[in-house]
Amino acid sequence: MADRRPRVWVSQPLFDDVVEQLGQHVDLTMTGDVTRYTPQMLAEQLSRVEGALITLNERIGPAEIANAPQLRAIANVGVGYNNLDVDALSAAGILASNTPDVLTETTADLGFALLMATARRITEAERWLRDGQWGQWSFQTLLGADIHGSTLGILGMGRIGQGIARRGALGFGMRVLYHNRSRLPDATEAEVGAQYVDLDTLLAQADHLVLVLPYSASSHHIIDAGALAKMKPTATLVNIARGGIVDEVALADALANGRLAAAGLDVFEGEPTVRPELLALHNIVLTPHIGSASQATRRAMVQLAVDNLIAALGLGPNAGRPPSAINADAVAAANTGRATVGGKKIDDAKR
Repeated sequence: MADRRPRVWVSQPLFDDVVEQLGQHVDLTMTGDVTRYTPQMLAEQLSRVEGALITLNERIGPAEIANAPQLRAIANVGVGYNNLDVDALSAAGILASNTPDVLTETTADLGFALLMATARRITEAERWLRDGQWGQWSFQTLLGADIHGSTLGILGMGRIGQGIARRGALGFGMRVLYHNRSRLPDATEAEVGAQYVDLDTLLAQADHLVLVLPYSASSHHIIDAGALAKMKPTATLVNIARGGIVDEVALADALANGRLAAAGLDVFEGEPTVRPELLALHNIVLTPHIGSASQATRRAMVQLAVDNLIAALGLGPNAGRPPSAINADAVAAANTGRATVGGKKIDDAKR
């Protein structure tokens, strides 16, 4: 039994040729159809395996891992991982990983595309045309907002935020302001053409505000009715971060009543469900969480997740060194404390 290959479950259809690389090292169970799992279904799947390759659709916390004593590693296909209770995984000695960096430029592309579509009313114009309303060219039809020379505000200035700043400053001559938990080094600010300001200044001065900050308890509804009231009524708001960062009821109200010109959303608090208040609006661009959705980038994300999982299970050339582990130090500490009690080794399966 000691030489049995680890068992790995893949939660959703991905790229078979990439995922099948796991089969060189593990006993692999791949899911053939897009599936929406209940907590009970997740718990059942995780109870059978040593490793899992999952997507942001699968929410995993204490209940889902309670009966999975052999589970050692979870590889999340995505840079964000608020679908994982990392503290619970760490306490159980389960190594978690994500897929940063490989999606930076593609997501920045989508963020800027949303900004442009929102400011210039692209989807609204297409609907208007398709509905047969274009009877005659009019000088004042569908007037939008300029992007070039305007002020771009960025809330959250990690790699994706910096990518958006470069596009704005270098490509469109925008004045770029940003707010972040910590200020960037002077050299980085100069490279991306951005100036640090406090949050209130960012809200007040941005003609176009893009949200790129991680989701956490402190960022939940950071864009609420009060924040929206500080923005220009001519401003636009784009969210490519996580849905819970924006109070969507307050946003819908501001858009419907002319307190904000337009918005572009790629993420939603209750996704895949979208609030009817948002769907009813004409001055909003809605996309279904496609920030990283290019063929090359999605393949690179799955490849990194596969590499993470192989290494996390102690296999392959990088055994024990996953490229992008989230909680390696916490797991090491938990397993060190678990390894000896009264001089006796315990829970070898988790080490």
